[in-house]
Amino acid sequence: MKFSYVNPTQIQFGQGQIASLSKLISNKQKVLVVYGGGSIKSNGVYDQVVSALADHDWLEFSGVGANPTIEVLDKAVAIAKEQKVDFVLGVGGGSVIDGVKYIAAAAHYDGDGWDILTGKHRVTTALPLGAVLTLPATGSESNSGSVVSKAATREKLAFMAPAVQPKFAVMDPDVMKTLPQRQLVNGLVDAWVHTCEQYLTFPSGALVQDGYAEALLKALKSLGDNFTEQDDAWRANLMWAANQALNGLIGSGVPQDWATHMIGHELTALYGVDHARSLAIVQPSLLRNQLAAKKAKLEQMGKNVFGLAFSEDLAERTIDAIEDFYHSLDVATKLTEHKGDKAQAVDTVMAQLEAHGMTAIGEKQAITLACSREILEQAVA
Repeated sequence: MKFSYVNPTQIQFGQGQIASLSKLISNKQKVLVVYGGGSIKSNGVYDQVVSALADHDWLEFSGVGANPTIEVLDKAVAIAKEQKVDFVLGVGGGSVIDGVKYIAAAAHYDGDGWDILTGKHRVTTALPLGAVLTLPATGSESNSGSVVSKAATREKLAFMAPAVQPKFAVMDPDVMKTLPQRQLVNGLVDAWVHTCEQYLTFPSGALVQDGYAEALLKALKSLGDNFTEQDDAWRANLMWAANQALNGLIGSGVPQDWATHMIGHELTALYGVDHARSLAIVQPSLLRNQLAAKKAKLEQMGKNVFGLAFSEDLAERTIDAIEDFYHSLDVATKLTEHKGDKAQAVDTVMAQLEAHGMTAIGEKQAITLACSREILEQAVA
């Protein structure tokens, strides 16, 4: 329970908050607005941003897709350097915001930007940045982490640095009204697994963090159970829950896992699986593989989140309940994108895990390569 926690990101939450950009960013700063495929131009978000920045000097960069690649982001880095940009604004979901963090960091680095992801370059300074969130999922709008892919080598790696913590996050739940249902499902599942990664470990006596994690899980379960009944409150609760799942609070002073993410990242990089769906594929098999180590917390989750009665097999029934929750949202828990060659798929993922140094992962580094192979054998259809 010894930790240091600070979250300096200013949250502007609620309807109409995009207009606050006019005051959040100084009109003395030259702004690079970064967004994705252009959906913000059809749902009104782009127009709101343009209106809010009416008195600012700004330019834009579009085309940042899901699982942002360094090949695309480096084009924005070049613009930021050439145009002497002072501030970077990400308008989008977690992928855009992760991309903006890389752009902000790489703009202060003259070497190969991939050095940031491999750890060769440690980020200590970056352009200031902010976020207008359009898809709740990753919590990237108020944390210091970023995940970036390299298309050339089919790699997906992460970096963390206080320098890329967003100065502010604008969160208007109304922007979710036009999102495809698949993306909303992904956001819900992503937030669920983020919470689990910081909760489903082993007992540490952290009553507040455990209680808060369970509150988030119960909220996400309720949102999933009422997925077809989306209203303003439903959208607001999902946006806030996803933010709180990964803003650093519930993970303070407690053991954290993240092995599901480490393996899931490889499925996304290799087979193009949606990030959240890669997590749903890996997690049940990982929990069954690590049942003995995670039994106490699984039982706690079964009782406090799913309302299951105690039994000798409560931990196993909790894993079944998690898997049933994914299935209720039509989210698969087996990999099928590998086109049926299971042996090759397992070997390919294993080679990537080893190449990236993921040889001992989990809260106690107990998930060895042998364990990862067993998990994949269960997770690959």
